[in-house]
Amino acid sequence: METKFIELNLKSHIISHGYDENNKEVTEEIIVGEFSSKLIAINRIKSLSKKYVLTDYIDGRLIYWEYQESYDLVKKQLLE
Repeated sequence: METKFIELNLKSHIISHGYDENNKEVTEEIIVGEFSSKLIAINRIKSLSKKYVLTDYIDGRLIYWEYQESYDLVKKQLLE
């Protein structure tokens, strides 16, 4: 099966490292000054909100990426 990609302009992001003993999500916020273009494999995308695209990361982690494009444009590209 062919892997499909989407190109997005991404900026700051939040890495979810999992949960602590009190079931509280352990996160790390990374602040980036400018958007940069990245290709993301569509099969890594878990969800899309008006501000973030949630993707898989290494070792079971997740990343909430801030993206520049409009929600409707990204949604349309993902549904094609």
